[in-house]
Amino acid sequence: MHIVDIEYAHNGRRLLGQLAVDDSTPGTRPAVLVCHEGNGLGALTKGVAERLTELGYVAFALDYYGDGKEIAAEDMMARFGELRDNPELTRGLATAGLRVLLASEYTDPNRVAAIGYCFGGTMALELARAGTPLSAVVGFHAGLATAAPADAKNIAGKVLVIIGADDPFVLPEERAAFEAEMRAGGVDWQLLLLGGNVHSFTNPAADAAVHAANPALRYDAAADSRSWQAMRNLLDEVF
Repeated sequence: MHIVDIEYAHNGRRLLGQLAVDDSTPGTRPAVLVCHEGNGLGALTKGVAERLTELGYVAFALDYYGDGKEIAAEDMMARFGELRDNPELTRGLATAGLRVLLASEYTDPNRVAAIGYCFGGTMALELARAGTPLSAVVGFHAGLATAAPADAKNIAGKVLVIIGADDPFVLPEERAAFEAEMRAGGVDWQLLLLGGNVHSFTNPAADAAVHAANPALRYDAAADSRSWQAMRNLLDEVF
């Protein structure tokens, strides 16, 4: 497996992502853009990119905060709040990461997907709403709201979002609005609800002491496994 840090930029912001690929065989292969959680680019997201290479993909874990590192919990709301309220900036940062992935000699530009966790899932969805030619988009415990719901008509690929049914950050009203948006846009979409789960069900660190007092965050091994398999099924379908 070949893993390399790649520095790039958007609007003067220094970004540092990680490309992972099994370079033991030549030629191009399907590619997956991986968008990190709200706490920044860390070992968990990089590990997702590495797992994807084991499935035969080339993957790039982008960086949307800068300097390719995690941020302090107290800074998180302000940092991704800036992006949540600015879809153009969100789309621009996603596009900058996608360009890095497309520049890889291993990437088949006609077979590209984007996945993301937490706000990273929101970012992947915004990339699709921008009309980016993606085969598939997958959001794990992703925020579904957007300032530009009419842009769903631009989504070219298939969409899968996987949400904890009891996630207090993605309320039933937001899910209903997303469903209406997808229908109006004529999108091929799936919404998978995982009963008994809240936010961050894919992140083992959600059970760490720093989060223990927050019932909105909880890891669930079964949900993690089921959601990963649902993503695999969609990627197998489109690729």
